[in-house]
Amino acid sequence: MLLLLVANSALMAVYMGVGSVLLPTQIADLDPVHKVSVLGVVGGVSAVFATAFNPIAGALSDRTGRRNPWILGGALASLAGLVLLGQAGTVLLVGVGWCLVQATMNVYQAAVTAVVPDRIPAGRRGTASALVGLALPVGGTTGVMIASWTADRPAVGYLVLGLVAAGAAVLLTACCRDVPRPGPAAGPGKRERLAAFLSALAVHDFRWAFIGRALLVLGYFSVVGYQLYILDDHISLPDGLSPAGAMAVLTPVSMAAMALSTVVGGLLSDRWDRRKVFVGASAAFAGSVMVIPVISPTWGGMLAFSALNGLGFGCFMAVDTAVVTLVLPRAEDAARDMGVLNIANAGPQIVAPFVASAIVTAFGGYTPLFLIGGALSLLGALAILPIRGVR
Repeated sequence: MLLLLVANSALMAVYMGVGSVLLPTQIADLDPVHKVSVLGVVGGVSAVFATAFNPIAGALSDRTGRRNPWILGGALASLAGLVLLGQAGTVLLVGVGWCLVQATMNVYQAAVTAVVPDRIPAGRRGTASALVGLALPVGGTTGVMIASWTADRPAVGYLVLGLVAAGAAVLLTACCRDVPRPGPAAGPGKRERLAAFLSALAVHDFRWAFIGRALLVLGYFSVVGYQLYILDDHISLPDGLSPAGAMAVLTPVSMAAMALSTVVGGLLSDRWDRRKVFVGASAAFAGSVMVIPVISPTWGGMLAFSALNGLGFGCFMAVDTAVVTLVLPRAEDAARDMGVLNIANAGPQIVAPFVASAIVTAFGGYTPLFLIGGALSLLGALAILPIRGVR
């Protein structure tokens, strides 16, 4: 479990450090006038690669019966992509580099995600998911701090984050022996494989878990993906505090709250053998607090929003992951089906940048963005109710 925490923390360090600080800073330097729309296009197109590569890599990992080669190969390829991204001098090259990183990190993620259903007993999935959920506060804080410290030297920041991911992959694959698993039966044609690939969505409980995750992630990333620009253009920051410096303060606040709710939510959901109430309540709470920066677009308002949103999102992600592992259709297709679920993580990130940039451009501000993001999270809470196989 500790190795899983390290591996997932490295993943989140890359995603949060690059996506929240380095990428928007680099784009703002290259095209300050059109930074909102450019970030939307780059983020949306790169998320297409994330959406495609995660389930494909998961299915291939299932077929080979091994996880470690995909974990190590994905991380080393991501290191190369991050080095390329750090050298990019045009918006086009930035887009190409981030697409490469998204694709390769999702190869890594698909194999790492499958370790929980592979090796953790059902009765301890909440605890395991809580530890994996800690990756977001631990890795996210680490990644944003690295990125904030190197915001004026992006090539250094990209390199350091790439080394973090590669180092975590080496540690996990060296210390955790990859026990070969029987892959799915060979023989079906391409059409049958495609149908099998998406078959999990035909299962009632899995489908509703997918919808709930997609809605919450869409609401969350519609706002968080533009947080650097929100701090620059919407929030009244104290004198002498830059947007990147503000990120270095807000992220630990949010992630500490997220860590607390991740651990408490995961442990209590195991102890009480209740998952849905934690997932639904935390999603509704995360959506409701998005009204705070609308009412109070101040530094204090952003601090309160970051802490409370972290509490809601952390509990949701920890317990919802446990829910998903308990409604997987077939254990032997775990990586494939978890890869399909990860479309609910990556897919909304395709839509979020385009939608967010369109909202900000059309309405000339970020208030509607907070309101729409909150509404999507509330819908995600309602989507949990139809799940029947988990209490």
